[in-house]
Amino acid sequence: MKYRTWGLLLFVLTCLVSWVLGSWVGYRQVERESLDESFRYSQLVANELNRYRPIPELMAQHPVMLDVLRDPGNPDLVLAANEEMKRMATIVASSDVYLMNTDGLTIAANNYELPTSFIGRNFAFRPYFFEAMERNGDALYYALGITTNERGLYFSHTVTSDQEPKRPLGVIAVKIQVNELESQWRRPESFSVAEMVVLDLDGVSFLASRPNWLYRAFEPISDQRLAEIRAQRRYFDEPLTPIPKAERGRPWGVGEQSVRVAINTGDNQQEYLSVDTPLPQLDWTLRVLIGTDQVLWTQVQFLIAGTLVYLGCFLTWLYLRERYRREAELAERGVQLEHRVAERTADLEASNQQLKAEIHERERAEKELKETQQELIQAAKLAVLGQMSAGLNHEMNQPLTAIQAYARNSQRFLERGDSETVQSNLGEIVGLCDKMAELTRQFKVFARKSEGPPSTVDLRLPIDAALKIIQAQGLSDRVQIDWQRPDFPAFVHGDLIRIEQVLVNLVANALHAVESSESPTVTVQLVTKPMHWVCRVLDNGPGLPANTEQLFEPFFTTKSLKQGLGLGLSISRQIVDALGGQLTGRNRTDARGAEFIVELNRRETPE
Repeated sequence: MKYRTWGLLLFVLTCLVSWVLGSWVGYRQVERESLDESFRYSQLVANELNRYRPIPELMAQHPVMLDVLRDPGNPDLVLAANEEMKRMATIVASSDVYLMNTDGLTIAANNYELPTSFIGRNFAFRPYFFEAMERNGDALYYALGITTNERGLYFSHTVTSDQEPKRPLGVIAVKIQVNELESQWRRPESFSVAEMVVLDLDGVSFLASRPNWLYRAFEPISDQRLAEIRAQRRYFDEPLTPIPKAERGRPWGVGEQSVRVAINTGDNQQEYLSVDTPLPQLDWTLRVLIGTDQVLWTQVQFLIAGTLVYLGCFLTWLYLRERYRREAELAERGVQLEHRVAERTADLEASNQQLKAEIHERERAEKELKETQQELIQAAKLAVLGQMSAGLNHEMNQPLTAIQAYARNSQRFLERGDSETVQSNLGEIVGLCDKMAELTRQFKVFARKSEGPPSTVDLRLPIDAALKIIQAQGLSDRVQIDWQRPDFPAFVHGDLIRIEQVLVNLVANALHAVESSESPTVTVQLVTKPMHWVCRVLDNGPGLPANTEQLFEPFFTTKSLKQGLGLGLSISRQIVDALGGQLTGRNRTDARGAEFIVELNRRETPE
């Protein structure tokens, strides 16, 4: 019985909280829709005012306006002014444009040909006239026309003399009808009952979405103030009767600009949420009234949702009670299961130890494999150096013989006292020594192992070094090597020594391939791509076999045993692959011969 009482109390409390939250959410939603529509409409009004505000000032600068104010008795000037204002009214899409002198008397107007013409009428009592005269500038006013009985916005500006000091000679006024502003009101799609009124400073409606709400007082007006409004004839002879409404207070959770009101619409009394928003540049207030029927539906939805939440919690409580009872029954079975899990865990630990041992053995084998690969690369490099030793001896013997000859000659010239010739011979000996030092340095750099991980390398440098080594070998004596070296750096991701080894191998292979050609030529090119730099080594030899991938297999060669064991291309591909690049070979499509392509990842700047 105790559980039932607490359950009933919680259900009533849940319904009450749901109803209050539904009211808060519903009114917040209505207020947000009202503020969104108010912002849209206020921007529309601001755009209209900004579009028409500078027009009277531009019209006032027309020379004919100044001339007709100085000589209002000249019929030709008056006719010219009437025609000009008629043309202006057509351009700016205004209903009326008229010119008044300093007494407020209209002397020219665009409607001079109509029976309702403003010519001869005095508008000195209108604020748009005397405020413009007081400021000697522009003025803005809204009212119901006493001649046409049409609502409008009046933009005015003084026409001043062209002499200093500038004094007003009259006022030009432009009337814009506000029907377009009223038609721009758009009812929010989610609300069936939504209305709009624009109120002046006294709370009188100037624009309204319901025709019977026009020129109605939505706020109390004192008799004295009502007399002042009628004296200004802003709303002509409209009675300005109060709108029948009753305020119901501000709902919980909404802003200070929002209040609930009940308005008698004739057939029944409709309740609205009234939200006021001031409009820019004028003392207008936009009041959006949205029906509160949507709030009731929101409250019902929250009540249904609260009831479902309560039922869900109640069923969950029942489920948990049953679950706790079953957990007690399963506790004993859990002990047995833990024992089995412990046994299984021991088996898994033994398997895990065995797996770790296998992984360690695999890592050791991979390390040995990498070391073997590095040694193989170094052995291939030294093999290339061995093949080049004969050429190196030839290159070294020539400068050594020359050095010996220069030294002996220097001894003789020294005995004769010819120091100038001795100095010249010593300079030649120094140049030959520098040449031998550069040659041996290049071979020493090529022979050493790579010193670290890949970095940013200018691809031109290993090509330069490789060509120096090849030239020292003597194979290039009768071969034209066309190294099309670019003027700007070609930065790639790689290793200077390893790339040099690859290029020595490719250029040496090309030199061997053109031995039997009539005009042997080897071309080295650098080509840029968006993400890569490509080095192409081309020859005009006999070309490659059909199966070019077989060239990269270990110990496959088309040369004699004296020229190699067939490991150069295989090792070169391994080096390029390790640097994240690609090495391919194919027969040339533009001429006879073969080409090998080294493609490496591009780097923009050196690291």
